[in-house]
Amino acid sequence: MLDRRLFMQLTVYDVDPSTGFEAARNELTDGLTQHRVPSVVYEDVNAPSRLGILTWSEQPADFLTKLGHVVRRTKLRQQGEYTMLGRTYSLGHEPELEHAMLRRPIEYVLREGWDWGVWYPLRRHGAFEKLEKHDQSIILREHASIGMAYGRAGLAHDVRLACHGLDAGDNEFVIGLIGMELYPLSHIVQTMRHTRQTSEFIAKMGPFFAGRVVFRSEGGEPR
Repeated sequence: MLDRRLFMQLTVYDVDPSTGFEAARNELTDGLTQHRVPSVVYEDVNAPSRLGILTWSEQPADFLTKLGHVVRRTKLRQQGEYTMLGRTYSLGHEPELEHAMLRRPIEYVLREGWDWGVWYPLRRHGAFEKLEKHDQSIILREHASIGMAYGRAGLAHDVRLACHGLDAGDNEFVIGLIGMELYPLSHIVQTMRHTRQTSEFIAKMGPFFAGRVVFRSEGGEPR
């Protein structure tokens, strides 16, 4: 039993044209470094003048204080529809629970070379919760087996977060797909469409944020 949780948050911002993209990006990363905010900064592949900030903490107040202090000093304009906040959760069979809950998601997003990320929220139909536990397990194992196959091949690694009561759109989960190339991250989403969970029990997915890492920090000097 572990009563600690890691919270992770993605926020997305448009750059004020009067600032200039490179100047805004440098101001942001300098602030994150100075205030020792553990973070990953993405450039949005769908909007070249947009930045995404992923940060994490066991203390969610840090998003208001540490990250908030940095962002409020910039001219970045937040795009609220892309905000995602979630917490790690247990499936009940992790061999190293503390590592899975508190360290593995951070290792994934900080891994050098895993420079592409796709993040999105989702919500299941209520009908899924009415299924027998045995039937739920079969459906989830089908879904998980695909993710594990991509992971073993080194193509995609997933960060799974629960966001019940934390998401403005009443989503239940936030998913982050991390990898060396963008194509496999898109392909795993496509492959998952054929599973019973996605085809029958997913009510909503997205919006999707796809970006490439331009900055990493463990909370000190940039990596």
